[in-house]
Amino acid sequence: MKTYSWLTLLSYGFLFACTTNPEFTQADLGQRTATLLDVDGYQFKDLNKNGTLDPYEDWRLSVDQRTDNLIAQMTLEEKVGFMLISTTRLAGDFAFQPGAPRGEITSGFNEEDLIQPNNMFTRQPLATPLMSASGTTKGVIERHLRHFILRANTNAKIMAEWSNNLQALCEDTRLGIPAIVASNPRNHITMDAAIGLSQGATVFSKWPGELGLSATQDLGLIRKFADIARQEWASVGIRKGYQYMADLATEPRWQRNEGTFGEDADWAAAVMREVVLGFQGEKLGKGSVALTTKHFPGGGPQVEGQDPHFDFGKDQHYPGGMFDYHLKPFQAAIDAGTSAIMPYYAKPIGTEYEEVAFAYNKRIIKDLLRDKMGFQGIINSDTGPIEMQPWGMEKYSIEERYGKALEAGVDLFSGTGDPTQLMAAVTMGYVTEKRINESIVRLLKEKFELGLFENPYVDVEQAKNLVGNPEFQEAGDLAMRKSIVLLRNDLQVLPIKAKTKVYFETYFDKGGENAPTTPFTSSNPSWEFELVATQEEADLVVLWLNPHFNSLFSSNGSEIDVRLSKNKIDTDYVNGVLSKKPTVTIINFTNPWVISEIDGAGLQTLVATFGTTPEAILDVLAGKVNPTAKMPFTIPVSAEVVKSNLSDVPGHQETEGYALFKFGHGLSY
Repeated sequence: MKTYSWLTLLSYGFLFACTTNPEFTQADLGQRTATLLDVDGYQFKDLNKNGTLDPYEDWRLSVDQRTDNLIAQMTLEEKVGFMLISTTRLAGDFAFQPGAPRGEITSGFNEEDLIQPNNMFTRQPLATPLMSASGTTKGVIERHLRHFILRANTNAKIMAEWSNNLQALCEDTRLGIPAIVASNPRNHITMDAAIGLSQGATVFSKWPGELGLSATQDLGLIRKFADIARQEWASVGIRKGYQYMADLATEPRWQRNEGTFGEDADWAAAVMREVVLGFQGEKLGKGSVALTTKHFPGGGPQVEGQDPHFDFGKDQHYPGGMFDYHLKPFQAAIDAGTSAIMPYYAKPIGTEYEEVAFAYNKRIIKDLLRDKMGFQGIINSDTGPIEMQPWGMEKYSIEERYGKALEAGVDLFSGTGDPTQLMAAVTMGYVTEKRINESIVRLLKEKFELGLFENPYVDVEQAKNLVGNPEFQEAGDLAMRKSIVLLRNDLQVLPIKAKTKVYFETYFDKGGENAPTTPFTSSNPSWEFELVATQEEADLVVLWLNPHFNSLFSSNGSEIDVRLSKNKIDTDYVNGVLSKKPTVTIINFTNPWVISEIDGAGLQTLVATFGTTPEAILDVLAGKVNPTAKMPFTIPVSAEVVKSNLSDVPGHQETEGYALFKFGHGLSY
């Protein structure tokens, strides 16, 4: 028989003693196996199957009351499993299988197998290898996992049905605690869709990359983006976003600049506010997607731009003394109510703080983030700081690392689905159950506030109709056009005059094939100029360059060079084109590329993009849309100034002679 403290029972009874007929609006309940209880004219889910209404099942009570009651019923094993967030890809590791295009189910697997009831509902052996590869069923039943990162890139129907089956599995457990499904960004046109960064092209509405959203300079449109993405995500059961990056693009060589909102702290703070409010609302509710703002205290100032996923990139420094500058976007996210914050892998060097990774850094998390900046939500570690990136803690055991991270303030650990060693940290005395409970309170509150205990299920048909619908995409199309920056128009070639013969070529190196792609054509052109098939017959060439690093996870610690020739652009070829015909040169900037190798007499018409489409580009070049976007970061004048830059200082505040184009530059017609 369960027992509750006299204080809990007193507060529970007092709620109803104050009035003879309290009025509530019946909560929308979604259930598969839980019995519905009728109490006082209302219905409630009997999640723990005991035939009576427990306080945590009573949606009329406060979140604090419900949380306290549920924690009292959870075992230590259930609490420890609750503190892990595990990756699931629906089809296991299909994204890494040779020959499988990213985001597609590999041949030989039936997509329908992913959502059969025996994959995500019963305790029978699995019918296919797919769910056992992801470990979701075992994780829920045996390991008590309730947090999952969805990596699968498939259609809305499959995601929604999988989410419903996951929630049904959770409902059928001892306490019926629902799961929460998280994802990395799914709505952006991006160059690097590596695991943990972005999902790349999906069925969701398509928008410019984060830098492109920033370049629009339109906070209302950014809020609209976040609200649309929220609706799409929630419709398929994704209720947590591993996003957005409040980091600043102050080090041109850092390979994650593409996911930021640029280099200026005040502008990035304004953008972060709109993004958080768009996804979450003024407060978390049943339609919200809870955000995890990252990577505290700002991941931009990496030594020489190296990435702290790797030992050679573990150091973060502040040679310009601008540590506090990088906190501004995080403070804006906190003030807007962001549900969670993720510390970065790196460890600070040359500061007042301990030289251990930020996930272990008590003065960073507790003293700075919680006490000084006022954040009271969830601290979610990045993926793997305990097992893979324990910078500054390499000599300590896994259990000691858990203890150190928990002492610092981490609540949720990403990177493993096995609670064995976290449990060992408790039994060995590196952390107390009281400290564990502090984290469980925060994690449960998020679920209660999102309404998941009442109804975690989604309407599959609604998801199919909502995700990527034409109205949503129309807004995304506008954003793509508003994200395009006109950098130079020296010869007044733009907008392109009527009847001009235009050859549009996209230059993209697909793994060593230094060759242009097929020229762009349109089956339904709406421009007054004529698209032609060869450079020779053109009056004007449009050349769209897409420089890019190798994937972040293929880094080897060698010097990072942001010149075009070092990032899959044949500059001799480009200069040859520029010497033959009047040319509009377009560069897709995922980083502040150095363009000095092609900046000769032919580079008189120059445009910047940040993830967009050929149609959007041509609408701007044709003058159908007047360019109004501004650069979200500074373009350095040379590779030499990049090497001597101060990694924590935004480009527009670097020394005279650093910038070719400064933050905020952009022309109109």
